[in-house]
Amino acid sequence: MSLLSRSLDNGSFSKSSPLATGAVSINAAFFAEIKEENRQLAELVDLCHEVFQPPPRRMRWQRRVSLLRRLRDQLAMHFALEDAYGYFDDAVDVAPRLAEEADQLRREHDDLFLEICNLVDLAEQALYHEGRECSLPRLCSRYQEFHRRLQAHEERENSLIFSAFDDDIGVGD
Repeated sequence: MSLLSRSLDNGSFSKSSPLATGAVSINAAFFAEIKEENRQLAELVDLCHEVFQPPPRRMRWQRRVSLLRRLRDQLAMHFALEDAYGYFDDAVDVAPRLAEEADQLRREHDDLFLEICNLVDLAEQALYHEGRECSLPRLCSRYQEFHRRLQAHEERENSLIFSAFDDDIGVGD
């Protein structure tokens, strides 16, 4: 998922002491919260990707709506933590040339959140038989497009942070 979740998952940071890389540091309690949020988001994204993979799994609409609602809420938390913690600010402080890219990534948070909200609305309309008819293949197709955009966004975030980190500590001998 994100750089932080990958680093957390492979155990490269310690939960018992503050995390420090260059000028970046967080306390252990906050670090644990971020790690848990990233784990939950990764699991939910994987589950949704599986559920909305063509051909669609047999599943009640209520369950599909519930999964999308959970993903929407988890993404809200994820983006809020990223924005509040200032991952991009730290990267830009180390490598000011990354400021424009960091701004673009921040703006994408709003776009991605709006997109998942629209998917929830579409699924709810199908569940409650409101508005225009939503077919399951259409919902799956829209979800897969959202998933591709989210993954690309996360990869660009990782790249930005790695670029700043590489500039800060150097990558050569």
